[in-house]
Amino acid sequence: MQITVTVNGTEYTRDVEPRLLLIHFLRDELGLTGSHWGCDTSNCGACVVWLDRTPVKSCTALAAMASGREVATVEGLEKDGQLDPVQQGFVACHGLQCGFCTPGMMMTARWLLDHNPDPSEQEVREAISGQICRCTGYENIVRAVRWASEHGAAEHREPAQHVEAEVTA
Repeated sequence: MQITVTVNGTEYTRDVEPRLLLIHFLRDELGLTGSHWGCDTSNCGACVVWLDRTPVKSCTALAAMASGREVATVEGLEKDGQLDPVQQGFVACHGLQCGFCTPGMMMTARWLLDHNPDPSEQEVREAISGQICRCTGYENIVRAVRWASEHGAAEHREPAQHVEAEVTA
């Protein structure tokens, strides 16, 4: 079947197997390997991307489900050569060790900050509770998200994204 998907602002049309998972479409068909494939069961969250500005675990979503829709991956966080404050926070606060969970954590964190620019530690922990990090113990990830909140994450988002995210959330 043929699908057309907009990924990080670029439209792609591809012929795909109807059962192809979104994570495999992104990684194998488009070469966007930032999102990681970890478990195939939606337990780890390493594969989180946005589908129409809503976080989804791409290991349990079909590529066909994304046809005619917008997908955002961790590669899309950087804008005009500038890292997103979430990315900066992960660097500044050592929010990663092996880095496997990092792309999904960053996408979830960016979504959280778009909806709640000043989340408490507990709200950050709740937001990332559907994701597994086997290295950090989550402390530095929480610090990284709070750092992003304190260093302009709210100003970094584009107004159109914020409005649409609130309407669809």
